Amino acid sequence: MEFHAEGVIPALVTPLDREGNLLEQGLRDVIDYTITNGVHGIFVLGSSGEIYGLDNAQKRRVVEIAVEQANGRVPVYAGASEITTRDCIKTAHMVQEVGGVSALSVLTPYFMTPTQSELVEHYKNIAAETDLPILVYSNPGRTQVPVALTTMLELVDVPNIIGIKDSAGNLTLTGDYIRELPDDFDVIMGRDTLIYPALCLGAAGAIASTANIAPKLVSSIYNEYRAGNRERALELQNALSPLRNLVDVATFPVVLKEGLRMAGVEAGYCFAPARELAPEFRPALEKAVEAVTNI
Repeated sequence: MEFHAEGVIPALVTPLDREGNLLEQGLRDVIDYTITNGVHGIFVLGSSGEIYGLDNAQKRRVVEIAVEQANGRVPVYAGASEITTRDCIKTAHMVQEVGGVSALSVLTPYFMTPTQSELVEHYKNIAAETDLPILVYSNPGRTQVPVALTTMLELVDVPNIIGIKDSAGNLTLTGDYIRELPDDFDVIMGRDTLIYPALCLGAAGAIASTANIAPKLVSSIYNEYRAGNRERALELQNALSPLRNLVDVATFPVVLKEGLRMAGVEAGYCFAPARELAPEFRPALEKAVEAVTNI
């Protein structure tokens, strides 16, 4: 397909009130904050966006708002990441009905642990039900489901499977994807601490949760690298690491929403049972947010 995933794409949070209701203006504010600070796309309904807790009406509204607010400034990506093939297809149909979305990201099933042959059929069946380009999303740290190179070698023949978001954290595997898959197949890094090395290996960009808080810095890693300023790109990657290392001190994605609030963007709260950041971590997060937003 003609569409290519590239650049830095924040995996956007979904602003919610304490009861789990969508804060529509909050979502619009997050979208504007990231786009005006230079990101190359936006991605809604991912794990950072708490897709697992949103009801069907909320999912549709998030996609509608993303398309409306982006208003053609950057491509919009949406997640169709459910546990079963049937439900992934339902979400894919909804996204396509809304219109204006450039590509889908489909996480491997979670809770159940399909075999690699079952994964192949899963993605082929979803792809057959939509005209949208699809990124396979591998995040075995959360799903316990790896995506083998052999699996991707089978899926590259599906016309609308255009790439993989690789959050496995294994640069050897990332390099294998890039080397063995076709040149026009987009390998997108999903680990924020590995954006620079992935670009060095030939990755097309990154889907990054910390780009919610530090969109300018994260986008600049990509921009500086592409401009040939590799030393500066590496400096920026190293500057991002302290923030990323704090993301896991609370239930995901609490730190992302707290960090956005510290950056001046109200992103609300997370679905229970996730709670606010423990007081002992707030000074370190405030320092990290100040550092990344002043670069």
